[in-house]
Amino acid sequence: MPATVYDFRSDNVGGAAPEILEALLAANEGTASPYGDDDYTRRMNERFSAVFERPVNVYPVATGTGANSIALAALSNAFGAIYCHETAHINVYECGAPEFFTGAKLVGLPGSDYKLDVAVLDEALVLADRGNPTRVQPFALNITQPSDFGTLYALDEVAALCSVARRHGLRVHMDGARFANAVAALGCSPADLTWRRGVDVLSLGATKNGAINAEAVVVFDGALAHEIPFRMKRGGQVLSKARFVSAQLERYFADDRWLERARRANALAAELAARLTEIPGVTLAAPVQINMIFLRMPEAAVTALDRGRFRFYKLARDVRLVCRHDQEPEGIDALLRCIRGALVSTG
Repeated sequence: MPATVYDFRSDNVGGAAPEILEALLAANEGTASPYGDDDYTRRMNERFSAVFERPVNVYPVATGTGANSIALAALSNAFGAIYCHETAHINVYECGAPEFFTGAKLVGLPGSDYKLDVAVLDEALVLADRGNPTRVQPFALNITQPSDFGTLYALDEVAALCSVARRHGLRVHMDGARFANAVAALGCSPADLTWRRGVDVLSLGATKNGAINAEAVVVFDGALAHEIPFRMKRGGQVLSKARFVSAQLERYFADDRWLERARRANALAAELAARLTEIPGVTLAAPVQINMIFLRMPEAAVTALDRGRFRFYKLARDVRLVCRHDQEPEGIDALLRCIRGALVSTG
């Protein structure tokens, strides 16, 4: 019998939540209009409006890159500049898709803990040389919440960044691939984290938290919504059988199970990080605020994990571990034993 493999690569390596599968089976009954003109998509919009405590326009898509690209395309143009942290997902891991869809230039800015700094953003916008036809013009700000290194913007930090953006005439996009983990960790409402702080458009991810290829572009400013369907079609993002994504997203927000899963994943990562840092030679490369852990450890420990029953990612000097809500406790214990054993044998 093959040995069990413990997978810490990401939170999208697991299966779908039971209620999501039930929603898909229900949506599979009978027929429905294609391309989002269906009752499932209408109910999804109603559900999102209730969750976000205001009328919103929601567009189902299959990928986070698609959601980010379409959202940003609605905020910028071909001679625009989109400001983001230098480590933002749109800047590092989307193969130029946002720039392809928007025609705009991404401008990466430094900031501690992998987050944008208000003063740095303000200075960059002051020096943007508006009106000069030889320079790209500021149009949008991207906030990756949580960051790709698992760090969180507090509510007042989001508000401060949005305030600077608004003062300089920029619209604000939030990349929420792990939106559930952020809401769970901050103990706030979806509304408090987004439009109440000044966010115009949200890319909401559900795939990493129990859904199957289900993401959404959530538009809080109705004036921006009218062109989204055109950009989706032109960009090949309109889903023929949209009901199957819309049904998932509607069910996703129907109760608190989406938050329960995120809280569980966050708690497992916090517990694992605390136990890891008790091991001499193991240090954190970033604060652990959601379900992601970035570690630095002696090469002997990394080699032992590689040779063991574990799946994880290595990023330059760091080891990345991501906890799922259904992470096996025995896998966590085995990982700790492996690291301790490797360091004891070399120590």
